[in-house]
Amino acid sequence: MLRHEFQPGRLVAGLALTVAGILYAGDAAGLWRTPWFTAIPLVVGGLCLAGAVGVVTHAIRRRGGG
Repeated sequence: MLRHEFQPGRLVAGLALTVAGILYAGDAAGLWRTPWFTAIPLVVGGLCLAGAVGVVTHAIRRRGGG
């Protein structure tokens, strides 16, 4: 039995922030170059996508579909 309800919106947000962190960690380690402005669209886009996923999930659960 699950301890809490699965929330896909938080998963998407976490993945977007993790990818941004990995990109800048690789840049800091000297493995590749990441422009400073890369984080803005990645984080904002990830949070917008997470919000959309959260709204859809809420709508599906509210209708009794899951």
